[in-house]
Amino acid sequence: MSRRPLRLITRLGLALLVSLTALAAPAAQATATIPSSMAALGDSITAGFNACGWYVECRSMTWSTGTDSRVRSHYTRLLAKNPEIQGHAYNYAVSGAKVADLDSQASKAVRQNVQYVTILIGANDACTSSESTMTPVSTFETRFRAAMDTLESGLPDAAIFVSSIPDIKRLWYVLKNNPAARSVWAFAGICQSMLANPTSTAAADEARRDRVRQRVIDYNTVLARVCAEYPNCEFDDNAVFDYPFVASQISSWDYFHPNKAGQTVLAEVTYRNGFGW
Repeated sequence: MSRRPLRLITRLGLALLVSLTALAAPAAQATATIPSSMAALGDSITAGFNACGWYVECRSMTWSTGTDSRVRSHYTRLLAKNPEIQGHAYNYAVSGAKVADLDSQASKAVRQNVQYVTILIGANDACTSSESTMTPVSTFETRFRAAMDTLESGLPDAAIFVSSIPDIKRLWYVLKNNPAARSVWAFAGICQSMLANPTSTAAADEARRDRVRQRVIDYNTVLARVCAEYPNCEFDDNAVFDYPFVASQISSWDYFHPNKAGQTVLAEVTYRNGFGW
C-alpha cells in the first residue's frame, strides 16, 4: 500500500476521533455540573409541615431534600444522576421562618460547603395576623439580599435556586367554601391577613385580599430581581406562583400547607424550572 492512502486513513481517523471527542464533551461537562451536596432553606413548606402527619414536620417528603421516592424531590432526582450526593442533603428550613431568618440558614449551608442551595421563603412575611403586620417590601429586599450575599461570599461556585412564593389568594379561592377549612383558619388564626372573613364579599375584604396578593407579587419581583444580580442564581420565573394548585394538594389538617401530593407538584414544578440537570 502506498503512503498516500495510509496518510488519508490516518487523517480520517484523527478527524473521527476529534468529532467523537467534541460530541462527548457536552455530556461530560453536563455530568460534571450535577451537584454532590445540597441544602434547603426556607419555612414550613420546605420543612414538609403536615405533609405526612398531624402538625408534624415531614422532612422526608419535602420538595427539595426529601427522601421519599414518591415525591421525587430535587435530591432524589439528583441522586439518580450523581450517586455522590447520597447522604449530603441538608434541610435547614424552619417552620414559621420569615425572610429575616434566611441569613442564619444561609450561614449553615456555607458551613457545609454545599454545591447546590434551594430557597423558598416569603409566605410567612405575607401570611400574618393582619395586613398591617406584613413585612414591608423594602425590608424584604434588604434581608433577602443579605442572605444572598452570605451565600455568594461563602459558596461562590454553588448553584442557587430561588422559588417564587405560592399564590396564597389561590388558597383562599379553592377552600373558602369548605366549612372545615374556614373553621380551622379561624380557630388557629392561620394567615388572617388573607383568610380572615373568608366568605365575605364586602368591598373592604375583597380589597384587602387583593392587597395581600399584591404584596406576594412584590416579594416575587424582589426575588427575581435580586437573584438576577448573582451569576449562579436561578429564579423559577414565577412558576410556583402561577401554578393553579387544587384543594386535594393541600393538607386537610390545617388547610394551608401542601400535603404529599402538593409537595410532589412543588418538586416537579421547581425542578422543571430550575437548572435543567
